[in-house]
Amino acid sequence: MSATTIPAAARQQLDKIATSILGIETLETRHSDRMDFHDTAVWSIKDALEAAYLAGIADRKGGAA
Repeated sequence: MSATTIPAAARQQLDKIATSILGIETLETRHSDRMDFHDTAVWSIKDALEAAYLAGIADRKGGAA
């Protein structure tokens, strides 16, 4: 899967969601199974996806998430 270029502000928002909801320290590849793969509950994934969706809507409307 190729990486998509997104604005820095959006990347920061995704990093914040990953940290606060999923408990993932970084979204950067570290080339370590222990550090790059995570057991995550489906409800946490759902919460993270909803947060990202709402952040996108807020950005589109010109507001803050």
